Amino acid sequence: MRLPSDTLADNSVVCLMAPTASGKTALAYELYDTGRYELISVDSALIYRDMNIGTAKPTAAELECYPHHLVNIIDPTQSYSVAEFVTDVARLIDSCHQKGKIPLLVGGTMMYYMALLDGLSPVPDSKDNVRQKVEQWRQTEGIDALYNYLSKVDPISHQRLNATDTQRITRAVEVQLQTEVPISAWQDQPKQALSHNAHQQWHALAVMPDRAWLHKRIAQRLDIMWHEGLVTEVIDLLKRYPLTPNLPSMRCVGYRQVLEHLVQIDHPIFDQPHLDKAQFYAMFGRFDETNQVQAYQNGASQQTEYLLKANNELGALSCDQMQNKALYATRQLAKRQYTWLRKLIQLPSLPLDTSTSFYTGNNQTTVRAFTTMAQARDYLF
Repeated sequence: MRLPSDTLADNSVVCLMAPTASGKTALAYELYDTGRYELISVDSALIYRDMNIGTAKPTAAELECYPHHLVNIIDPTQSYSVAEFVTDVARLIDSCHQKGKIPLLVGGTMMYYMALLDGLSPVPDSKDNVRQKVEQWRQTEGIDALYNYLSKVDPISHQRLNATDTQRITRAVEVQLQTEVPISAWQDQPKQALSHNAHQQWHALAVMPDRAWLHKRIAQRLDIMWHEGLVTEVIDLLKRYPLTPNLPSMRCVGYRQVLEHLVQIDHPIFDQPHLDKAQFYAMFGRFDETNQVQAYQNGASQQTEYLLKANNELGALSCDQMQNKALYATRQLAKRQYTWLRKLIQLPSLPLDTSTSFYTGNNQTTVRAFTTMAQARDYLF
C-alpha cells in the first residue's frame, strides 16, 4: 500500500526516522518541494549554532531553500531538554496545520521520537539555581559523590544508572533536590505522548538500511568532515565560547574525539582565559611524553630536533586515533539508532496489523518499516 502525499489528511504528522548518514535529508527536500510540507528537525546536534561540519548541518543556502524548524536555536554552551523539544514540536505542529501544511519531522535522534510516540513522564525541568548547585558539587567532589548520594535517596535510579553516566546521574540529583521526590517515582507516572492526540493522524516511517552499506556511508561522510575542516571548527568554537568538556554539545560524536585530539597534542587553544584547561586535561588525559623527556636527556644540541620529531609523531598518532575513534563512535551511534528504531516500531500502543503489514494503533498512529530510503520514497510518492 502506498500513501501519496496528495492523499494525506490535512491533520497528518509524518515522521521520517532513520540512522545517521542514511539519506533522510535528501528525501525531506523532495517532500518539501511538493509544497505540502514544513520541515521540523529531530536532531539533538543541529540545534546548536556554529556547529556545522561535525553535525552534517544543511548549508546556509540549503536552509534558505529548505527552512528547518529547530535548527540553530541555541548556543553550544546551552542545554535543551527533551521536554523542551516536545513542547516546541507541539507548537510547531499546530502552526503547520493552521497554514495548511503537513509537519515532516526528520532526523536521527531516536530519544526525541520516543518522547513523541511513547510519551514523557511528567518529570519537571531543573531550575537554573539547582542545576548550578549540582554542577558545582560535581566539579568539587566528582560524579562519584553524586552517584553515592543517589544510593541513599533514590536506590532505584542508583541501580538503573551506570556509575559513569554523568548526564543522567546529574539530572537525577537535580530532580531529587528540587522536588524532594526521586526521579524514579516521577518516571513511574503515566506518560502522555503528542501522537496520542485524537485530532491528528501520525505516520512514522522507519528506515533501517543494510549495515555494511551504512558503514560505507558513514566513512565517506567522516572523510568529508575532515577535509572540510572539522578540527578547525572545534578550535573556532573553543575561541568563541566558554565551553567545558561535559556540555551536551561537546559530547556530540566527532566533536568529542576532536577535543580529545587537541588535548593530546597540547594545543594552545586551551590557554584561552575563558577556558578551564584543567577540566579538559582531567577529562582526556595526555599521551605518555617519554619521547620528549628522552629528548632532553640527549643533550641541548639535539634537543630541538628530538622535540620536533616527537611532537610530529605525537600529532600524527593522535590524528589517526581521533579519526578511528570518530568512525567507531559514529558506527556505535548508528547501532544504538537501530535498537531505538526496533523499539519504536514495537511499541505496545502500535500493534502489528498483519493483514496490511502496517503497525497501527488506536491513537491513529501508523508505523511502516523499510530497508532503504528509496522504498520510503516510493511509498510516499
